[in-house]
Amino acid sequence: MANEKTKASEEQLAYAKVLNRGMWFGLALLVITFFVYISGVLPTYVPINDLPKYWTMRVHDFNVALNAPTGWHWTALVGKGDYLNFVGIAILSGLTILCYLVILPILARKKDTAYVVIAIVEVLVLALAASGLLKVGGH
Repeated sequence: MANEKTKASEEQLAYAKVLNRGMWFGLALLVITFFVYISGVLPTYVPINDLPKYWTMRVHDFNVALNAPTGWHWTALVGKGDYLNFVGIAILSGLTILCYLVILPILARKKDTAYVVIAIVEVLVLALAASGLLKVGGH
């Protein structure tokens, strides 16, 4: 038994392929946007030299002091070097949704109804959570 090779299913391989490519793309984007940020090519919302003043602040106090956007409102500031970094983070955060969407046709073709339902519910829950419509807790 120890010598038997475990084979991944078609949907596992598809999920892993998308996750791997997306991870490398997101990571590359994070590195590129970080260098754009520190190079000063784009203006920043918070000047780099002012950052130490805000490091010890609670998030709420930081947002109030800087009138910083919350939720998806950061997208309006994507032209600022410090907010451009959020694009890579958003892509990495959305990879799971994309992976589930990629495996859905495979699961449907295999008539694996239970997993189709689970994948659809997973996509819906993650999309709802990412949308900002679902508010839970004190954040």
